[in-house]
Amino acid sequence: MEYLDFELPIKELEEQLDKCTIIGQESDVDVSNTCKQIEKKLEETKKKIYKNLTAWQRVQLSRHPSRPYTMDYVKALGGNSWLELFGDRGFKDDKAMVGGLAKIGSQSFMIVGQQKGFNTKTRQYRNFGMANPEGYRKALRLMKMAEKFGIPVITLVDTPGAYPGLEAEERGQGEAIARNIFEMFRLKTPIITVIVGEGASGGALGIGVGDRVFMLENTWYSVISPESCSSILWRSWEYKEQAAEALKLTSYDMKKQGLIDGIIPEPLGGAHYDRETTYKNVEKQILEAYNELKDLSTPELVAQRMDKYSKMGEYKG
Repeated sequence: MEYLDFELPIKELEEQLDKCTIIGQESDVDVSNTCKQIEKKLEETKKKIYKNLTAWQRVQLSRHPSRPYTMDYVKALGGNSWLELFGDRGFKDDKAMVGGLAKIGSQSFMIVGQQKGFNTKTRQYRNFGMANPEGYRKALRLMKMAEKFGIPVITLVDTPGAYPGLEAEERGQGEAIARNIFEMFRLKTPIITVIVGEGASGGALGIGVGDRVFMLENTWYSVISPESCSSILWRSWEYKEQAAEALKLTSYDMKKQGLIDGIIPEPLGGAHYDRETTYKNVEKQILEAYNELKDLSTPELVAQRMDKYSKMGEYKG
């Protein structure tokens, strides 16, 4: 287990508990009471830390290297039914954007999402979850295919942003994202969006227009990352904690502003502490949302989606 800077008190207590357990196993000394005291203190420390997380600490948790990524959710929810589809039929296949068909329960879904890597080699292969224009065009191709066959769409968002390289701009990065947003507004099939990690800028919005949008508890969703905001306003990354607070990017801030439909709870410590519970929570929320949407007529579905996003940003004095 890797520990973040604010988790170091937990690390120390867990190491003490391990040592206490080893002493009890390797000697005749009864250390059960000591172990129980450490366990109690560990539980109290965890609750104290995780129940009072700052916005920046939630950003750190959303980037935790042990956190489940899009393909982890796909395999957990869809199992052996997953059939990956490739390519944008224009340029090439983008490994940062994955998509395909899967069954959750008895219902088929088209799942589209950004995939990060879990080590140096796979991070380079997946371009750190930063999709090129062909990734967004692949996503749109799959969503239009789902529309054609009446299959609901699930999008799983986890990206530090769309790839900002020169070649991406040359191939129309801005147009590809704008086209996705435009087409998703009008898509004639239910769209359920879940932010499973980072939801940064237009890179997230390119697959983020949904009838129902949910965020896992320790994720963030914003027009800009705290580091980039800090570097623009203060010309330094040192104010990233202050920027994170000001951006109101946590799931609780987003729910309060009415920009998302719900928060999916995570186990104490984050999604990586208990993956199975996290997967079950995500599956439950997806199926509940689908049951709310499946009986709507196509005109009602599209009208509600349009109305939902049209109301965002309204101000009543």
